Amino acid sequence: MNAPATFQMPTEPPAPWPNRFAGLGAAFFTELPATGMPAPHWVAQSAACAELLGWPADWATHPDWNALEVLSGNAAWPGMRPLASVYSGHQFGVWAGQLGDGRALLLGELDTPNGPMELQLKGAGLTPYSRMGDGRAVLRSSIREFLCSEAFAALGIPTTRALCITGSTLPVRRETMETAAVVTRVAPSFVRFGHFEHFAHTDQHAALRKLADFFIAEHAPECLEAESPYVALLEKVARQTAELIADWQAVGFCHGVMNTDNMSMLGLTLDYGPFGFMDGFDPGHVCNHSDHQGRYAYARQPNVGFWNLHALAQAMLPLMDGPPEAAGERLIAALEIYKSSFTTGLMARMRAKLGLAQALEGDQLLVDDWLKLLAAGRVDFTIAFRRLADLGAARDLFLDREPFDAWALRYQARLDAEGSVVGERRSRMNRINPAVVLRNHLAEGAIRAAEAGDFSEIERLLKVLQAPFDEPVLASDAGFPPDWAQHLEVSCSS
Repeated sequence: MNAPATFQMPTEPPAPWPNRFAGLGAAFFTELPATGMPAPHWVAQSAACAELLGWPADWATHPDWNALEVLSGNAAWPGMRPLASVYSGHQFGVWAGQLGDGRALLLGELDTPNGPMELQLKGAGLTPYSRMGDGRAVLRSSIREFLCSEAFAALGIPTTRALCITGSTLPVRRETMETAAVVTRVAPSFVRFGHFEHFAHTDQHAALRKLADFFIAEHAPECLEAESPYVALLEKVARQTAELIADWQAVGFCHGVMNTDNMSMLGLTLDYGPFGFMDGFDPGHVCNHSDHQGRYAYARQPNVGFWNLHALAQAMLPLMDGPPEAAGERLIAALEIYKSSFTTGLMARMRAKLGLAQALEGDQLLVDDWLKLLAAGRVDFTIAFRRLADLGAARDLFLDREPFDAWALRYQARLDAEGSVVGERRSRMNRINPAVVLRNHLAEGAIRAAEAGDFSEIERLLKVLQAPFDEPVLASDAGFPPDWAQHLEVSCSS
């Protein structure tokens, strides 16, 4: 990536750290320093994320930057004003009241070749919003977030980014005693649905309007041209959320905890916790061991996204002029874009995954029947789509060949109907169907090595995940999960 002429590659520590969010005022956050970690060390760094920021290659080791101490919460660069923001939200469908950045601190903003970017430390200690938590993140969960953030960026899925992980021997108790770590996260904004919900539900309507006007001005200025900028904003968020969840469904990704406070106003994948990529395809798959009711199962994610948008629309109601009933109808109408955007978006992705270059009648049924085949045999989702570029290789995945053969005849006829060329189709499919995703057992291997003091597997796996459409050097990275992976569980502590 070549920085534009107006951007100067920094040689000194980043400055001056403007913070537009801090300009909203004290009602929106608490300003406080991070709580550092003793004897911090580097765990992992993303060169791709550093490049996004326009930082030099030696940023982590440059003696004038002191980056290890700063990004561990032990020091600050001049101009930083760390703050924790307040928000509320619905958790597992139930109003949870006030929440907030319980273990995250916004350090400020940077001018980058890609526009203003906020930096946030996750795991930097207690804040007024920590509730019963300790404000810390552990090495295990930090590795998962770091790797998946950067893997999603390589897949082209909207996401917050992860610059680095720092670690320490500082003990942190979860189910067992673990060690502390801090992830440095990067995004244009970390504003969530829950920020809007907080000021609506606490009847701070002036603050709610201030937040909405700020977000539109800084992140959605095109909405200012609309008859109602607030309705236009909701439509924009609905469309972005639909596209995001279509991306998730297309790669077999389960977020695990789609609470409204984990939903980004920019349509980014936010707060990687008990996530998981499916192995054997199961529409009812629940990746979060803490989700006892299966609210956030894979097949339910699209409806949950819509439910969360309704909660956002309710929070935006005080912004609207006129009778509440009519205003509510206008906001609800704005959400209709979600349905069409998701349906169209997912179908476009599925056509591409099947190598279909044109949209023809009957495609939806062909896709649905393919997914039913996968579900009936619990066939590996990622491998099945990857091997579909070669029907013979795909056939070998099915114990019951007869239903597959019947579907394959229809698929071949559909390819023939658009004059599909085998070599071109295979090339297209291999550019859209990843060979490698961050399966739980791959993350677990990197975690176990790191907990034993070896961080090299994180670096190796990061490189593989940053080229997800290439066949990896180690075939096992793109292979079936080992038997022991069936017993892996992730929960909200992950």
